Amino acid sequence: MRTSLVVGALALTTPFLAACTQNTNGGAADAGDSRAISVVSTDDACEVSAGTASAGTLTFDVTNAGDQVTEFCLLGEDGLRIVAEVENVGPSLNRELTADVPAGSYVTACKPGMAGDGIRAAFDVTESDDQGPVAADVQALIDRATTNYAAYLQDQTVQLLVKTQQFVDLHQAGDDAGARALYPVARTHWERIETVAESFGDLDPEMDLREADVEPGAEWTGWHRMEKDLWPAEAVEYTALTPQQRATYADDLLANTIELDARVQELTYTVDQIANGSRGLLEEVATGKVTGEEEAWSHTDLYDFQANVDGARVGFEGLETIVEATDPELATELRTRFESLQVLLDAHREGDGFALHTDLSQDEIKQLSDAVNAISEPLSRLTAAVLA
Repeated sequence: MRTSLVVGALALTTPFLAACTQNTNGGAADAGDSRAISVVSTDDACEVSAGTASAGTLTFDVTNAGDQVTEFCLLGEDGLRIVAEVENVGPSLNRELTADVPAGSYVTACKPGMAGDGIRAAFDVTESDDQGPVAADVQALIDRATTNYAAYLQDQTVQLLVKTQQFVDLHQAGDDAGARALYPVARTHWERIETVAESFGDLDPEMDLREADVEPGAEWTGWHRMEKDLWPAEAVEYTALTPQQRATYADDLLANTIELDARVQELTYTVDQIANGSRGLLEEVATGKVTGEEEAWSHTDLYDFQANVDGARVGFEGLETIVEATDPELATELRTRFESLQVLLDAHREGDGFALHTDLSQDEIKQLSDAVNAISEPLSRLTAAVLA
């Protein structure tokens, strides 16, 4: 294995309350092939081809042999923090997950239906003799990429906190017009860092859960609960929130945003996390924004769409010098794809914002969807490129 871009010295500190019960565990992989692991996810099983691997760049080849959409994730030993994941693997589809994984104890998890506790197994990563030191010039690129990305996320959460404070003040004061105008603007800062925010499994459901995803008996809170209250005409037989309820939801959202900001300020990142995060943001576009499912009442999905693209592009651009050295054709393709997608998005701008999703024709939605699909494939190769 080439080790010039391995980032084993950088520790993952992102906590994650895993939403991903016990499972059968495969035996140890053969030496020399211990970094290629196949995963078969069904509706009631998660078959991992190996229970151990050598430290370094691991590739999980995930196949969904079930009838439901699934996801696969590698968790830390405590089963709480997420190391790497691949989501939205449809039935009969195959996806690869590449990550740089240091020696230690881990947990693999498949999540059929992307709901519930998922299916788990222990997974051990052993020390490797062929993980040499990182060259000084390469390490400089790595350090710059990870430092800049951390600064970007910290800045976005600070801006999110400021805008959220303004938004909840307007909502509590009954200034619905002002709150409606600020709603998509404030959420831009959330959507730019959505994959990082989602890694906090205790905060994300409280802050960004859509009504359709609320578990029976669970309380619905967060952005979309307040969105529905601001666009009641879009709901059927809706009862407006009382001033006391508005205050409760506002205080809850603000408190969670303060907590999110505090956690993000303490995080560190690796280049494979940045690359996988960029891919995840484009998946968010494909599965929610382009379909109009995210903003069910405000229909401000294109604001979210642009913000997800912003975050994905920032991630790629921070890694661009590394990719230029390992796969220049991929770097060129990604630049071209991002530019083409931006042209399509810009066509739907209205003043400082965007047209409503409901104003788009089916042809326009298809064009956007096709452009997202076109960039998703090369973006799925970004992690392997930075770990080459």
